[in-house]
Parts: sequence; C-alpha cells; structure tokens
Amino acid sequence: MEENRFPDYLCCRLCPRGCGVNRYERTGFCRSGTMVRVARAALHQWEEPCISGKRGSGTVFFSGCTLGCVFCQNHEISHGGFGREISDDTLADIFLRLEAEGAENINLVTPTHWLPNILHALDRVRHRLSIPIVLNCGGYERVDTLRRLRGYVDIYLPDLKYMDPALSARYSAAADYFSVAKEALQEMLTQAGIPDMDTPLEGEVLKKGVIIRHMVLPSARKDSIALLRWMKESLPEHSYLISLMSQYTPFYRAAEYPEINRRLTSFEYDSVLREARRLDFRGYMQERSSAREEYTPPFDLTGI
Repeated sequence: MEENRFPDYLCCRLCPRGCGVNRYERTGFCRSGTMVRVARAALHQWEEPCISGKRGSGTVFFSGCTLGCVFCQNHEISHGGFGREISDDTLADIFLRLEAEGAENINLVTPTHWLPNILHALDRVRHRLSIPIVLNCGGYERVDTLRRLRGYVDIYLPDLKYMDPALSARYSAAADYFSVAKEALQEMLTQAGIPDMDTPLEGEVLKKGVIIRHMVLPSARKDSIALLRWMKESLPEHSYLISLMSQYTPFYRAAEYPEINRRLTSFEYDSVLREARRLDFRGYMQERSSAREEYTPPFDLTGI
C-alpha cells in the first residue's frame, strides 16, 4: 500500500470521538489501521424483509467499531478485531461478486471508520453495480462524514439505541450518543428521501430510504418509549420506516451489568410495542420470540 495515501488516516476524525490519531502509526478507539479488515462477505437472510428480499442481502461485515457496546452480538469483530486485511481492489471485487450471486443490495455493516477505503473501492466499480448500497451502522456518526457518502449510499439502516445519556455512557461508552445520532439521522433522511417501495412490508425490496432500528433493552423500556415519542414529534412523517427489535441476547460483557444480563420480559417489550402501534409507525415489529442467536452469522472469513 502506498504510504499515507489517505489523508484522513493521518489525523483521524471520521467518527464523533475525533481521536485525531495517525492510523499509519497506531490505532484509536475503533482499533483500526489503514488497510481495510473484513470478517465476512456473503448473502444474509436475517435483515428486515425489504432489505433481505428473496435472495438475501450482500452483507460485508467490517472489523472494528466506533462504539463500545457491552452487549454487542458481533463482539468478535467489533471489539476483538477478527477479520482479514484486504486491498481496496479486493473489496471492489467482493461487491461485484455479491451482486453476481444475486444479492438484493450491498450491505456495508459498521463501515464508516473505513470510509476512505470503501469510497475508493466503490469508485472502481460503482458504474458496474445496479443494486442499492446500504449503510448499516450504529447511528453514532459525524454529519461531515455522512455528507461524503452522498451519491454513494441509497439506503441508511442506522440504530437509534438510546435517548438517556446515562444509558449510552454505561453501555456504549458514548454519553453524547443521542445528541450525535439525532443530527446524523437528519442528514440521512435528507440524503435518502422518502422510502422508495410501492407496497412496503408485502415482499417489495427497498430501493432507497431510511429504516431506523431500535432494539429494546432489559430495564430500559421507558427510554425506548421516550425515543419513539421523540421520533414521532421530531422527524418528518412518512420519511422513514422503523424496525422495532426484541432480539436482545446478553452477549459479550453483559454479565458484568446485572440489569441487562437477561432476556426481555413480555411486559417490557409489549409496552414498547403498544406505544409504537399507538403512534402509528410504519415498519417492522419483531415478535418477542425473535431473541435467537441465529441473527449473528458465523464470522469465519466466508467470502473473503
């Protein structure tokens, strides 16, 4: 790799933490260097129906993360750094291969700390891709970084994890999570526009738009309800879909936090679900029985 070919990595401020580290010499919070690292690239059936479609979403799981979620289901790659370093040309070839295999879209999972590499790879093959590009992220994004994705990303699939800064500080090492995420959401909505799907939830595949994911956490139903109310009051009506998830499973370091070291109760999830229905959200609502480990694919370098 040509030394220092990506200026962003000389003083990295791609994410809201703004570490400012020279990634050619050492790593910052995301534990990432300058050569993109990927843990899996394959068709995936466990996204929202309008993302997975009938053939599967072409998911590319990137190593590293800008959040510190203690319950992360992908902790092997987000915190452990598992993955294989590949060239930008190889990444571009992976995008083409996934489309050739029938992928409904190219789904970039936790990608923005690798933005320079990804844009370089997309520039190489974007004119040959005919399927949407999905940015699948934790919602903790800098607006300036998102603006560089204009014209590249068709669908934004962010989490909106917390409203209470005490919760986001305790579980994700990001007290400023909500203040950052709400600005990021506005930028995503501006870029993607109204969801482009004639008959949502009936087998159509999303071509562009925003789906806001929220996973209800044990002992945090009031925060979930507050988030739903904020979304209804603050975001333009019909400008997004929601995905309300009950699949929380106590992974990684959850055992260190007794209040989240368990599955959701029916009361917790049903109370949030009732509020979502009362507010008349459009989108997807998981059944509480959806808390299964199969949503986490094997990180075994498949497709790398």
